[in-house]
Amino acid sequence: MSSIFSTLTLLLLFLSFSKFTSTSHSTSPSLDYLAGNGGKWKVLRRNIGISAMHVALLPNDKLIAFDRTDFGLSNISLPAGHCRNDLDDKALTLDCSAHSIEFNPVTRSVRPLTVLTDTWCSSGAVSSDGVLIQSGGFNDGDHAVRFYKPCDGCDWEEVKDGLVMRRWYATNALLPDGKIIVVGGRARFDYEFIPKASVYELPFLRRTRDSEENNLYPFVHLLPDGNLFVFANMKSILLDYKRNEVVREFPEMPGNAARNYPSSGSSVLLPLRLDSNDSNNVRAEIMVCGGAEPGSNSRAMKGEFLPAADTCGRLVVTEESPEWEMERMPLRRVMGDMVVLPTGDVLIINGAGKGTAGWGMGRDPVLRPVMYRTASREFEVMNPTKIPRLYHSTAHLLSDGRVVVGGSNPNIRYEFSGVLYPTELSLEAYSPPYLFGGGRPRIVMVEPGLELKYGQRFTVGFRVKKREEGEVKVKVTMVAAAFTTHSFSMNQRVLVLEVVVVSRVSGECYAVDAFAPGTAEVAPPGYYLLHVVHGGVPSRGKWVRVK
Repeated sequence: MSSIFSTLTLLLLFLSFSKFTSTSHSTSPSLDYLAGNGGKWKVLRRNIGISAMHVALLPNDKLIAFDRTDFGLSNISLPAGHCRNDLDDKALTLDCSAHSIEFNPVTRSVRPLTVLTDTWCSSGAVSSDGVLIQSGGFNDGDHAVRFYKPCDGCDWEEVKDGLVMRRWYATNALLPDGKIIVVGGRARFDYEFIPKASVYELPFLRRTRDSEENNLYPFVHLLPDGNLFVFANMKSILLDYKRNEVVREFPEMPGNAARNYPSSGSSVLLPLRLDSNDSNNVRAEIMVCGGAEPGSNSRAMKGEFLPAADTCGRLVVTEESPEWEMERMPLRRVMGDMVVLPTGDVLIINGAGKGTAGWGMGRDPVLRPVMYRTASREFEVMNPTKIPRLYHSTAHLLSDGRVVVGGSNPNIRYEFSGVLYPTELSLEAYSPPYLFGGGRPRIVMVEPGLELKYGQRFTVGFRVKKREEGEVKVKVTMVAAAFTTHSFSMNQRVLVLEVVVVSRVSGECYAVDAFAPGTAEVAPPGYYLLHVVHGGVPSRGKWVRVK
């Protein structure tokens, strides 16, 4: 076998690792509804105590969720002695309820966390050492930087003056050197970094602001050449943030739709295919979907809810003269979330069919997710949820391949009756169709270990019961740790690795050799979920660290 390990060594490793089987158990009632080839929904927990406006999955497989701090009491208490005492809070100066929680997807247990400064409409990223770094917000939180380490019993640590400028509705991105860039925000036409350093003007953000803004939470994607793709409203640029220089301007996206908050479409960097270990020739393609016609927010404020956009655009930003290729979704959608799955397909979920983001500004909840097949460019309408997910809702990939969905509070405070769309405190999981087709592989080992160097050849051992005779064909993907809020998953990134060889070790045991990403520009240092995908079915992800 052409591998960095002998067949005997691999067989011994399989025997030692394959005895492990994961278990799951529940501490709260759950509800299944609708299965089949349109996916399946399950309520994980009816009440986590808060509405999940912001979420991140950390390398310990715990989900961190949080809301604002300035609306009064949540539905979960802090531990004794952990009250928040803020004389400047106009809603509640002494608040003994939690506005952040840690959720365990396996046990479905909830642990309240203490966040002191206001996180309303803030931004975040998971750092190269696995710490959730979260920045900005409103009131006393607009200059704050918060840190949450993934460890038992840990809680938020905060620096109130961690930013140079006020950041509200900004976007964060993890960079190749491990720093985090913070781009834009309300009335901010510049960017800065964490750790705190200089501020750099970005006139592009001023030019893309219209009478309703529509340039907040700009879509920011790190490209394989180390530059940043920045999209706001209908326009986009390639930014060399090191030189504070706009390298190029891309064509305006066709169609009469604004795509950023409050018109709130969504965007993803489509999977990066590392077909060779040459990171200088990686094709990068952006996809933007949904949004609302300019002027929709003002009209919604007057009680007129215009139809949301039903278009998506794909732009190959590494081409010499790229042009947008437009496609039409089967369902109109504003405030939708786009989740890139380990297979490379894109799930479009949550949102409304009319109106915009904002308190009471959305109508006609879109209950059905849509699966977009990136290779065939086909849209498939999936089974619906029963719970509307409108303004301040979120969707995030779990390590087991499900998508956790939470939040939705289009009300100024927590309102559970007497309103059109009550505050939603539940968490659901959507299981894509790939979890019901059989032939799911299971990773039993990664050698030489869970820390990978750039360009390193490594071996993944997995078990799979083949659905048909013949050669076992697999691909190996890596999914970056991300942070999700307001219809955009910051730092969402899927890499399709170069596979060298797939070998049968014994019985249902196989080994695949692959190369780790070649550069930090392709894969910023940090934590990724490693998946083996067999016949379109991904394994459960295993956390690895690239450094």
